[in-house]
Amino acid sequence: MSTPFPFTAVVGQEDLRLALLLNAVSPAVGGVLVRGEKGTAKSTAVRALSALLPEVAVVPGCRFSCDPAAPDPSCPDGPHEAGNGGMRPSRMVELPVGASEDRLVGALDIERALAEGVKAFEPGLLADAHRGILYVDEVNLLHDHLVDLLLDAAAMGASYVEREGVSVRHASKFLLVGTMNPEEGELRPQLLDRFGLTVEVAASREPDQRVEVVRRRLAYDDDPAGFAARWADEESAVRQRIVAARELLPSVRLGDGALRQIAATCAAFEVDGMRADIVMARTATALAAWAGRTDVLAEDVRQAALLALPHRRRRNPFDAPGLDEDKLDETLEEFSGEGDEDPDPDGPGGGGGQPPSGPQDDGPQADGDSGAQPEAGDGGEPQASGAGSGEQSAARASEPFRTKVLSVPGLGDGAAGRRSRARTEHGRTTGARRPRGALTKLHLAATVQAAAPHQRARGRTGRGLVVRRDDLRQATREGREGNLVLFVVDASGSMAARQRMSAVKGAVLSLLLDAYQRRDKVGLVTFRGSAAEVALPPTSSVDAAAARLETLPTGGRTPLAAGLLRAHEVLRVERLRDPARRALVVVVTDGRATGGPEPVALAGRAARLFAADGVASVVVDCESGPVRLGLAGQLAGELEGTAVTLDELRADSIAGLVKDVQRRAA
Repeated sequence: MSTPFPFTAVVGQEDLRLALLLNAVSPAVGGVLVRGEKGTAKSTAVRALSALLPEVAVVPGCRFSCDPAAPDPSCPDGPHEAGNGGMRPSRMVELPVGASEDRLVGALDIERALAEGVKAFEPGLLADAHRGILYVDEVNLLHDHLVDLLLDAAAMGASYVEREGVSVRHASKFLLVGTMNPEEGELRPQLLDRFGLTVEVAASREPDQRVEVVRRRLAYDDDPAGFAARWADEESAVRQRIVAARELLPSVRLGDGALRQIAATCAAFEVDGMRADIVMARTATALAAWAGRTDVLAEDVRQAALLALPHRRRRNPFDAPGLDEDKLDETLEEFSGEGDEDPDPDGPGGGGGQPPSGPQDDGPQADGDSGAQPEAGDGGEPQASGAGSGEQSAARASEPFRTKVLSVPGLGDGAAGRRSRARTEHGRTTGARRPRGALTKLHLAATVQAAAPHQRARGRTGRGLVVRRDDLRQATREGREGNLVLFVVDASGSMAARQRMSAVKGAVLSLLLDAYQRRDKVGLVTFRGSAAEVALPPTSSVDAAAARLETLPTGGRTPLAAGLLRAHEVLRVERLRDPARRALVVVVTDGRATGGPEPVALAGRAARLFAADGVASVVVDCESGPVRLGLAGQLAGELEGTAVTLDELRADSIAGLVKDVQRRAA
């Protein structure tokens, strides 16, 4: 077994370490979501935490880690008698992003269940994680059906396996810890709210601190055991402090003044529901216990708000997480109560918001990359973008609106999502087939129908049905898939009128919001001047696409053919990477093509490449003014797609669009 990197040897990242330690003190806080760029010790810190957790008492031989003091009466390995048990280290169970449903919840032997009535059950990761840590790296990439199972288990504290009337239940209470890089996509709001705390991490920009990170990592890689031994005293001290804080936790008093501050803070930041209030209360209590105090102070409430509220105040995926700390301080001051202030925050009993610091810990974590981004529209010196025209500064997007779904015709086999029809593991049952590999969804009626004619030949004498593996039938189901929505946006001079470009960006932003809700991948190709560029390669991060769109400048000629050819190349490469994911191309243009010999004819030939490949497409016609040339409609004809105006993109005006797309594709 490899030696983990010591928790106390992690340089900086105070908020991350504090959030993990508070959950170690009080698992009721509800877990941690760690957001940040790659290479910031997210996974290292989480994996190191398990070595600090106290051992747990378990019933000997129980695969579900039942507590001998209060065994689960529904345990599949039970019933157990209350009594003495053995001790084992706390577990950290890692859920891979590509895990199957059976790996997560466990597998039931359907053949034995039907033929013998035996609940032969192999526990999954939810059973292994009971009374420990369930860690999901890249949690934002987890498939939706696994997210649903995690939500159910987190809400009920138990896992249920249901297969055609045969059910198994076992306890599953775990500390949920997830890490993610926001550039790769956001979490569903339901799962986001299940994490008690969230922290943003970034690499330090302080050279001395970066030097110390490299020094410690190289020392660990050279001699993991020796490096861990040098930090053994610090690890032991933190372990003892966790135990002491757990023992003190029941004695911590959460006064009415602190409760009023918590409620007022949650109301001031307009968070949904009451979970935020409860999590803040538990976090503030854990902070006091960690500091060795029995009273919750205003500083604990403030720190709890900074950890528990940022991910709960977002109203749409394009809102930046975080809190207005001035507003937080004003709220706490307004609702401060007697006895809530610590007379000497730096004296004994203070430090509730500080994690342990080992030797050579070089000060607080730097704020990360704080380089100011210019406001859209500030611009600067114009840069040449095409013959006879300079680049204009970026226009802000207008307010997004709700759109109706644009779907890809036919039946796909792509990743689970909410856009187009597809054959999936989850959805309505449409038929049955022989299983290819392991059986995952039994079609009971088809299985019984296949086994029934052979009962006499198989010597059936009792009530049970004699079922063999050849009789088993897999249910075929139809659900929805996520697609690749590739935006091809005209940023040339003909689109450069600020009011017009603002409307165009608002329309694309609205479609991006729809793509986020439907779990699509998105990409962004822009064209202006003399060439086209991939502003954003296909990604699950709709936030990144919105950010690139916001800063998109305009100006120059209209190389429409170059934009279409670049988009065609993007789709070709993406088909090699993910052949099951179908694409929907959204071309946002007025249809004009300028620059080079025969630009209109060349654009038509490029468009016919998409039609030849059967790619579903929509042209958003941005032409305005009293005289309209209808060029976007001609482009849609070459693409064998559909043209729609900006006004028609709104939900109430686009009802016939999908049917039109499907009719053209038929």
